[in-house]
Amino acid sequence: MSAKPRIVCIGEAADQGVKLLEELGEKCDLVHVSNPLTYSRDTSSQQISGVYLAAQTDGDPIERIVRNEQILQAMPDGVVLLNAENRVEWANRCLTEWARGAPVLGQSFYTLFGKIEILGPDFCPFHTALHRGRPTSSTLKCSDNRHFQVHAAPVETADGPMRHLVVTVRDVTKEVLQQQKLEAIHKAGMELADLTAEEVFHLSVEERIELLKSNILHYTKDLLNFDVVEIRLLEQGTGRLVPLLSLGIEPEAADRPLHARLRDNGVTGFVAATGKSYLCEDTLQDPLYIEGCRGAKSSLTVPLSLHDQVIGTFNVESPEPHAFSESDLQFLEIFSRDVASALNTWELLVAQQVNTAQASVEAIHREVALPVDEILNDAVNIMERYIGHEPSVEQRLHRILRNARDIKQLIHKVGQEMTPAEAVPNVPQPPSHPALSGRRVLVVDSDEGVRSAAHHLLDRLGCVVETAQGGNEAIFMVRSCGPAEEYDVVIADIRLPDMNGFEFFVKLRDVSPKLSVVLMTGFGYDPGHAIVKARQEGLPAHAVLHKPFRLDQLIQTVECVLGVEPAGA
Repeated sequence: MSAKPRIVCIGEAADQGVKLLEELGEKCDLVHVSNPLTYSRDTSSQQISGVYLAAQTDGDPIERIVRNEQILQAMPDGVVLLNAENRVEWANRCLTEWARGAPVLGQSFYTLFGKIEILGPDFCPFHTALHRGRPTSSTLKCSDNRHFQVHAAPVETADGPMRHLVVTVRDVTKEVLQQQKLEAIHKAGMELADLTAEEVFHLSVEERIELLKSNILHYTKDLLNFDVVEIRLLEQGTGRLVPLLSLGIEPEAADRPLHARLRDNGVTGFVAATGKSYLCEDTLQDPLYIEGCRGAKSSLTVPLSLHDQVIGTFNVESPEPHAFSESDLQFLEIFSRDVASALNTWELLVAQQVNTAQASVEAIHREVALPVDEILNDAVNIMERYIGHEPSVEQRLHRILRNARDIKQLIHKVGQEMTPAEAVPNVPQPPSHPALSGRRVLVVDSDEGVRSAAHHLLDRLGCVVETAQGGNEAIFMVRSCGPAEEYDVVIADIRLPDMNGFEFFVKLRDVSPKLSVVLMTGFGYDPGHAIVKARQEGLPAHAVLHKPFRLDQLIQTVECVLGVEPAGA
């Protein structure tokens, strides 16, 4: 004979309910409990066929929890009812699973997750919610590196103090770990090319490149967990993708000629041509994929971009199909931006300090160039006062100007003799620009770093560079030039201490109508519309440089305003 079904009867029956219970008692085994929490705690492990709620008190929130138990059990988040001592009176299935088989009912909430650390923002969330009568939230970190976000809301009662909390628990481990990884990637990117001046000085070009490659591989393997890596740099003129480093790539694949083209150059060529990332989930089914790592089943390739220009590609591969997720794509794209920036930084270092001899000459020039410019600036300022009044003083000042300029030319000549091209046979030499050799350039900017950089970059091209800090000073420099000393081009910032770019352009045109002018501005920064106004007054559209600019952009702009044929054209 089969056992009677067991029915839990909660509360005291009245009127018709008494008769119904009598009838049920003849066919069922009734278990009477007066409190829904007693049912939840004491009978949840028994085989119960049904629940009879004798007390119809819809306003009791604890009763509503029991009546909606099926909904709460199906929730993907943990739900738990705590008493004033933070002990569990009821918990749904999800919370029980997170406890990994440990007893739940009657236990202190914090013991369910082992050793925990409360990360805040509220470091006593349950106490706060119960005693202040309002919901509060916090994040918990477990010893096994799981992270949970808890939200505690007090259960209101009709009379008396609040004695229970409804706590929802959400597993936020994935989100927290992803944020931690993003922060680690950002930190790694900042450290890729972070060397002191002393460290850079004692490294050869080859050592600097090898150090950068080593750093990239270290973070790619240990932080991103990618074991097969290939980075190529894009030659802007030819479109050729030059191998920079590879790990786990077959030698013939690493040396394979590739170009930035949509077809017949693999995923790498496609990414370089389009500037878009490419996730190859199954190499056997992908028409673009060309084998790099033997047996690779999936790959992920992102562009290396700097100022919206593709400078190379970053490729990783895996022997497993569908090995890379959208998170991997996001992580690699973020890291690749830092790699591109680091490569650009080191490229500038290589370009400016090819070897010890050149570094020494540039150090001398760096120390002398701006002070000599200041001598020139002071001399022309004084000359403005004596023009037409003291011929002898004016002649002496002209002599000072000539001697100061001769000093700079002498340093430049010595530098060329000390650093012949043969001294650095393994370093790619920048293309020569014979049309710029001997051209006289005046750079006007209040930023000493910009004036110094102008010397470093343009002197290497054979230009004769002088600088001024303000607009009036630059006008004096132009006006004081002798027949063989006229400037070929003036490059000026639109934010000068004594005037804006438009005002300078107009004044300079009055002094020297045919002198070529280039205006510099930061991206999107032109509150006085100086460039727009200057263009209305005749400034060519191509005579604008956006900071920060690369050397090739500076060269192209100068060549364009001078009307010379670009090198290699």
